[in-house]
Amino acid sequence: MWIDSHCHLNDEAFAADCEEVLERAGAAGVEAMIVVGFDLPSSERAIQLAERHEPLRAAVGIHPHDAKIWDAEVAGRLRQLLGHPRVVALGEIGLDYHYNYSAPEQQRIAFKAQLQLAADCDKPVIIHNREAHQDTLMILTEQPLGAAGGVMHCYSGSLPMAESFLKLGLHISLAGPVTFANAAKLREVAAALPLAKLLVETDSPYLAPHPWRGRRNEPGYVGFVGAKLAEIKELPLAEVMEQTTANTRRLFRL
Repeated sequence: MWIDSHCHLNDEAFAADCEEVLERAGAAGVEAMIVVGFDLPSSERAIQLAERHEPLRAAVGIHPHDAKIWDAEVAGRLRQLLGHPRVVALGEIGLDYHYNYSAPEQQRIAFKAQLQLAADCDKPVIIHNREAHQDTLMILTEQPLGAAGGVMHCYSGSLPMAESFLKLGLHISLAGPVTFANAAKLREVAAALPLAKLLVETDSPYLAPHPWRGRRNEPGYVGFVGAKLAEIKELPLAEVMEQTTANTRRLFRL
């Protein structure tokens, strides 16, 4: 059985058919899914979904796009949400210099504050990093992770950068882009890193893997990511399934 370590069933894209999506995921061999928040409403929605559906767990956090809302009130509410029994991580948090919907300095402030909050609450972190590799690495080097560790979600960087993140105690999660024909850099990362430090995810509804590229993604497609990982590493599919599932269970204490 697979675990989708990062999905957004709390997104409006699933408002009309979430039950059917969950049924398809179960039929595809997906035993659990982490529903990840990106602001306070989506974090609360993730918890609501996790309360209603046993295969789901929630993560709560403020995405870098929304870092501009970060203040003491938001921090206090996030701390409350982290105490919920169905919440297994703080995320997604990090830096995104592609869109800069929040100013880079605001992003860095919110990122650092949430790293500290995760350490205080003994929760792993789910980190978003887009076109901000050096600043992400610098912040994580200057402000070490808490004991619970974390994961670089939907990894898009180089192999040397991935190795630097591993040294800091992070896992690397691979998503649909590893299946794309033009993903040579990601395939190099997947081939070189130890399987014991890898997770698989969909990041649905985004980034559907081949052959579903361009359509809405959903958790039931996580096996396509796992199959590509097995192909790249020249390992039996069952071994990749077993190990990535064990990695995810250990990181999120499932």
